[in-house]
Amino acid sequence: MKNTINKTDVTLILTSIFVIIGGCVLSNISLSYGFLLCIFLSFILFIKKGFSFKELFHMITKGLGECKILYLLILLIGATVSIWMSSGIVPSMIYYGFEYLRGVNFLFAAFLIMSISAVFMGTAIGTLSTIGIAVLGIGTGFSIPSNILLGVIVSGAFIADKISPISGLLNLTLSTTNTRYSKALKSMAATLIPAFIITSFLYYLLGIKYSGNIDIFRIREFQHSIKDVFFISPYLLLIPFAIVIMSLFGIKIIYSLLMGLFCGIIISFNLQKFTFIQILKYIIWGYRGNTPSAKLNGILISGGMVSMIEVLLIVMGAIALSSILEGTKVIHFLTDKVISNIKNERELILKTGIISCILTIVTCDQTMGIVLPARDFALENF
Repeated sequence: MKNTINKTDVTLILTSIFVIIGGCVLSNISLSYGFLLCIFLSFILFIKKGFSFKELFHMITKGLGECKILYLLILLIGATVSIWMSSGIVPSMIYYGFEYLRGVNFLFAAFLIMSISAVFMGTAIGTLSTIGIAVLGIGTGFSIPSNILLGVIVSGAFIADKISPISGLLNLTLSTTNTRYSKALKSMAATLIPAFIITSFLYYLLGIKYSGNIDIFRIREFQHSIKDVFFISPYLLLIPFAIVIMSLFGIKIIYSLLMGLFCGIIISFNLQKFTFIQILKYIIWGYRGNTPSAKLNGILISGGMVSMIEVLLIVMGAIALSSILEGTKVIHFLTDKVISNIKNERELILKTGIISCILTIVTCDQTMGIVLPARDFALENF
């Protein structure tokens, strides 16, 4: 009776996943609950189809076990952001950003800063959690709406996963497709360069609206508020610079962030005069700004490791669900149907892109959207 998955079963489980996850998003319910429900329904269906509870549980534990470093990275990001705020690193970046980015087209500059940083760091998440926090703070000080700022920051950061030679996702793509970096870059350039130019142009046009909309008195108030509370120095900017350089030399982001966290702790203790008990609280529970400016306090806020627990549960839920879908061959059922109808190279490229997007959406995991199409479509020759 085992492995009797058919088209009806696949349609049922995938439809259920789309409805549940979509419902959580629209209802503003945590995705962790959505993934938990999807996993529960998957267990019911696949046990009825002949899989044992032990087999399904093994699929989950195996998938979760392969991503242990990711869980540590998520918690480390929460701790590092808080400590970079308490140590004055982020406040220093904001302070000097106000000083030297005033009068420029900030949205355009922010997109370029995030893009360049992401290429050197090789990780979108690492760039967002370090450089991105400071860029968001500077842009907020310039009275730019946060939704626009977030769009610019995320757009720039995710270039890392597309062209950075030290990107984990890009190297995964190269290894699974057995392709050289130079060849892949040449192929991607046809779509990446026009997209980058168009995006840069649009952000430049959008940024013109906010270039002359700077309240100089508000900026001065922010700078004075920062200096009243923090020890500010351009030397503190060496820490994020070191993170970028370490990433450029191929050092894994988790080690770079650990170094950044350790340096932030030392600076918080020696220069900002916080006690180790306070620093420990910031790491676990987060940091809240305590400057004379209420608006600035709203920028200097981080939830610490505790705030990342929900993110951690969502990621673990996505990994567990994708592990079940792969282990029960639901994903392969989809890809096999696509492969059987491919007639030429153009159709292969188109369907590979489509199935990769579908797999990424269904499993909430970019890795699945890379590995399975590459592995299943590799033998197709035209």
